[in-house]
Amino acid sequence: MKYKITSPFEKDYAKLPEEIKTRFKKQLTLLPSNPTHPSLRLKKMKGHKNRWEVSIAMAYRFTFELAEDSYILRRIGPHDILRKP
Repeated sequence: MKYKITSPFEKDYAKLPEEIKTRFKKQLTLLPSNPTHPSLRLKKMKGHKNRWEVSIAMAYRFTFELAEDSYILRRIGPHDILRKP
């Protein structure tokens, strides 16, 4: 699987604390190999046909869409980013 990064994701990522960036990288490697891993807390987002959220830490999430051969990374940050995924 490939990763495609959206502009909002890039901007969000730049603002993150280093600890969250490190945790994100761990979760990102885990996602394609074991999407049901409990630490991911992967779930489909309500109101969106093909949008998913993954937990990084209790207060941080990232969102993505699935494409044919890619994860399109949409947003990352505190839990409230889910309002504009």
